[in-house]
Amino acid sequence: MRIDDYRDSDNVEDRRGGGGGFGGGSVGIGGVILALVVSYFTGINPLTLLGFIEQTPLAQHSAPAAHKPPADDASARFVSKVLASTEDVWHAAFQANGRRYEAPKLVLFSHSTPTACGTGKAAMGPFYCPGDRKVYIDLAFYRELKTRFHAPGEFAQAYVIAHEVGHHVQNLLGVAQQVHETQRKVSRAEANALSVRMELQADCLAGIWGRRADEMRGILESGDLEAALNAAAAIGDDRLQQQSQGQIVPESFTHGSSAQRVRWFKRGFESGDINQCNTFKTNTL
Repeated sequence: MRIDDYRDSDNVEDRRGGGGGFGGGSVGIGGVILALVVSYFTGINPLTLLGFIEQTPLAQHSAPAAHKPPADDASARFVSKVLASTEDVWHAAFQANGRRYEAPKLVLFSHSTPTACGTGKAAMGPFYCPGDRKVYIDLAFYRELKTRFHAPGEFAQAYVIAHEVGHHVQNLLGVAQQVHETQRKVSRAEANALSVRMELQADCLAGIWGRRADEMRGILESGDLEAALNAAAAIGDDRLQQQSQGQIVPESFTHGSSAQRVRWFKRGFESGDINQCNTFKTNTL
């Protein structure tokens, strides 16, 4: 992936070394463990799974002082450059449609950190918090992406960030709010189905980023696209359920199958058109 010459984003907060307590409600230990397992393999904030997103107001969270990543931290600089590329892509896309893109902050943390959605923990994997419009990631996740998920490569790592930024785009467009409001009114199975559509749309938006970033700066090298598709397949609900519990339960999917995740990322990458990412108006995912 050719990104070394890209600018660094000004929207990276380095909180590594900080921590925080868990807050925002109570739930049985079994529910916590299940949520952490699901989130670890899918990237969804388990606080969302446990219903804490809506219960924890922004005013209750106090983040530690943040600073810029050290200039010699290669992993942090890579993340910063990927974030900068998402900023360029979505600024241009929003501007072309007469809108203003408000870039999210990306927070680097280790172990745990306070967020507007409750305490973020490394076991959650990367996640986006709509309450403070920030993407959170413990960079140790990238080791797991390579060793446990068998999805190595820089573009696979970049895909993870682009997917979470995709959730930010959904938040800005009002999609996230509409989905969350509807989920509160329907059954668990219907809520899960809406979650799948939302996650697949974020995959499609990540594909758009990959296509447009390459058109802007020629960032892709041979094998990069395959690395991203491999990462998308590795975190499909069917594959993760088979690995973790030995059986597949489609009605419990929250992110989509491996084939669906690959298909929607490819759809965004091949079209480069946000109108092709409306997962809510199609009968076939």
